[in-house]
Amino acid sequence: MHSLLPTLLLFLFVACQPSSPPEEQVEENSLRNVLIIIGDDHSANVLGAYGNNLIRTPNLDRMADRGVRFNRAYANAPLCSASRQSLITGKYTHATGVTLLRTSFPEEEVTIADHLKSQGYRTGIIGKNHFNNQKNHGFDVKIERRDYFSYREQNPGQPIPDSVAVRPPWKPFRDPARIWLNADALPGNHYDADDIGTWYSEQAMRFLAENQDTSFCLVVGFHEPHSPFNFPIEYTDKYDPATIPLPTGSSEDDRWIPEIFRDLTEEERKGIVSAYFASVEYLDKNVGLILDQLDKLGLAENTLVVYLGDHGYLLNDHKRFEKHMMWEPAVRAPLLMQGGEKLPAGLTLKPMVEFVDVVPTVLEAIQAPLLSSAQGKSLMPLIDKETTEHKEFVFSEFLADNKAMVRSDRWKYIFTTGKRDLAQGYATGNPPPGITHRLYDVVNDPNETKNLYSDPALADTVQLLQKELINWFRETHPNPDSVSREWTVEQQLISFCEPPDAQPEIDAK
Repeated sequence: MHSLLPTLLLFLFVACQPSSPPEEQVEENSLRNVLIIIGDDHSANVLGAYGNNLIRTPNLDRMADRGVRFNRAYANAPLCSASRQSLITGKYTHATGVTLLRTSFPEEEVTIADHLKSQGYRTGIIGKNHFNNQKNHGFDVKIERRDYFSYREQNPGQPIPDSVAVRPPWKPFRDPARIWLNADALPGNHYDADDIGTWYSEQAMRFLAENQDTSFCLVVGFHEPHSPFNFPIEYTDKYDPATIPLPTGSSEDDRWIPEIFRDLTEEERKGIVSAYFASVEYLDKNVGLILDQLDKLGLAENTLVVYLGDHGYLLNDHKRFEKHMMWEPAVRAPLLMQGGEKLPAGLTLKPMVEFVDVVPTVLEAIQAPLLSSAQGKSLMPLIDKETTEHKEFVFSEFLADNKAMVRSDRWKYIFTTGKRDLAQGYATGNPPPGITHRLYDVVNDPNETKNLYSDPALADTVQLLQKELINWFRETHPNPDSVSREWTVEQQLISFCEPPDAQPEIDAK
């Protein structure tokens, strides 16, 4: 009996060990690289994969066919700097400390690059980062606009003939809106081969080639289609403004229209949208260059690719051209993922998701350790079809206007203190509105034309959404105890909607 014990113990020890497949099998059966591509101000409404039949976006559409499309993905801030730093940390914007346009991204915040670098990953960020400082924030390689300009000083590119009309320098709020929003749909002053988006793609392709034999995390941030809706000479007259349909808005919008947009004619508005469309097509071409490089290098099967807009954009929706609002076209943005055969092809997911969910999703997909500071929730159970549910509520905030939103499947509640006219150059010219509540039935009123807040039959709905909004702040805010639970609902919301990075004056642009 005793002579069998050592053998039995050895058998049990071996049987209880985790399986360790050969290195080749691990590599073959898992995602090991991360590529995140970000469009700037990209509305989900201007993408073929999301049902737009006018726009030509074959590369992003191909990505949707190869992978997963999220139909209801929400930016946690309709503002570039706040959304981007939230995205790469997996934290809500008030938790990162970046809620205003020019706030410097705190060095102590842990990014996905910091996290994966500690796991041996090679990390890079190319293009727009909006860090508002010179820190690298965990990225081994950082290439940005200034590097492009330095390169152009030494390599001017093909000259543009005087006979070709090009866009004037971008001077938002100094020039009339029709000029800085490019109502004439003029190209920039470069041919495609010399333009900034193409150059960013080339840098990304080089990064992929140089790091194909190691695990990498690369973020590529394009400037397109942000105003002035840049595109090169070859993309001139891509879209006839006469064919562009315009959202009409409603009478409820009139009180909130910024002065700078009021004098735009219908022809100018259509011209602005046509320029935006051309910029999106140019963006799509550059995304395609990077995706083709993945295929060429044999990296598509083991690279998780994420494409998203940092937030949406209003293209005459509610009679204006900007983000900074909580209407659907401003906070809903495209979110696509592909991962070779590791992600299902052509899957469309309808549950509401948030951009803070991207970092937890990426880390689970590549089987990396979780980032404890991240506040999002992995989307992998949805992708793997283990569940059809994700979150009951999603949230967004634009604290430059002391504004926050909570949305359920049916209802959207928006709160703002209204202590000033609209910020960042979008003033209406009206007196500060004071505390403002909005409630929209986004199922029966998808264009958000009728504020139902004052309907007494919906008082319970309002109270529930207010409670969820306050709970969200309390659970994710870096200093929730500064807001007393004994205060009224409005008092708590007023305090939570004050930007932690408040400056004497909110920046313009």
